[in-house]
Amino acid sequence: MRSTARARLGLSLVCEPGDARVPGLLADHDPVAVLTAVQRGRRLPGAPSWPDAWLERARTVDARVERAMESADAAGLRWIHPGHPGWPHQLDDLDHVEPLHGVTGAPLGLWLRGRGGTGSLRRTSLAVVGARDCTPYGAEVASEIAADAADAGVTVVSGAAFGIDAAGHRGALALDRSTVAVLACGADVDYPKAHAALLSRVAEVGLVVSEQAPGQTPTKARFLSRNRIIAGLASGTVVVEARRRSGSLNTLHWADRLGRPTMAVPGPVLSQQSGGTHQAVRDGKAVLVTNGAEVLAELAGPGVVEDASTGGDSSEFDRLPTPAQRALDALEWHQPRSSREVADLAGIGPHQTAPALALLERRGLATRVGERWLLERRADV
Repeated sequence: MRSTARARLGLSLVCEPGDARVPGLLADHDPVAVLTAVQRGRRLPGAPSWPDAWLERARTVDARVERAMESADAAGLRWIHPGHPGWPHQLDDLDHVEPLHGVTGAPLGLWLRGRGGTGSLRRTSLAVVGARDCTPYGAEVASEIAADAADAGVTVVSGAAFGIDAAGHRGALALDRSTVAVLACGADVDYPKAHAALLSRVAEVGLVVSEQAPGQTPTKARFLSRNRIIAGLASGTVVVEARRRSGSLNTLHWADRLGRPTMAVPGPVLSQQSGGTHQAVRDGKAVLVTNGAEVLAELAGPGVVEDASTGGDSSEFDRLPTPAQRALDALEWHQPRSSREVADLAGIGPHQTAPALALLERRGLATRVGERWLLERRADV
């Protein structure tokens, strides 16, 4: 008898991920029964007739499952599905939203690559998305927001694309924190190729995720179906720079349909890269945010993050995470100090000191001099 896990894997090879017909089928029938019926060309009670493409793929599905499993073993991928102890249950909400561009539904399963545990998929997370052709301003803001989120224990989720996606992943990686890259191709495929090193680093501390079978290549339709996974995994979504027809707004629309917090970062009023984010704010589709603290405040629920709310008169110092505040106070203008000295003076652990100093350096508050650190400027208080 087929297992549910194998049947779901088989169905993922028979129908294109995100097919709007699948949620209704699985609400009424067991995955094993659905796959068996498609293979035999037999209709199920209450089910529509099977598409020709499904019937064609189902003829060789057993062999395709074996090939997928062999490819996964070779690439170090693992398959999880609803019912697996590591399954991120927030994705199940996708089964209850109307289709967008003909796509909807929770994935039949996910392929995972990386050393990160599945806990990173289930904890509070933030999707950081935006323009591929971003400006230096957009990249810096995305990286800062992602770093602040990661520092607060929030998993950063994005699509590993050029521009804002990459900046979001790198913001989390700068603090050696877990980040999740959701691909529109197989989880074993480095796409874009120029991001092979980035994806390798993501896999070292987090996860590369896809609902596409190993070896699959990306298509425009798969990017759109991938976006629902990014929004579905995340507790909230922030868009940093997006043109009016940007694909990242599709992710924002999914988050909005799921009832998750939706946020947008403002840009220069004449910047085309921010035209879509500005429109989202005007249309009430996104809350305007300008920094990580404001993002965390929108994202926060009971017990999610501490002290995430920010008043209108909060200072630059107030918006720093507590370890960074203490590290900043431990620095001097003309007396370089080692990380260990900073940790001792600040009363924080070594594992907190390195990311705190890295954050201060990115914000122009501290300068690295060899293996030591100097105060560059005081934060506004």
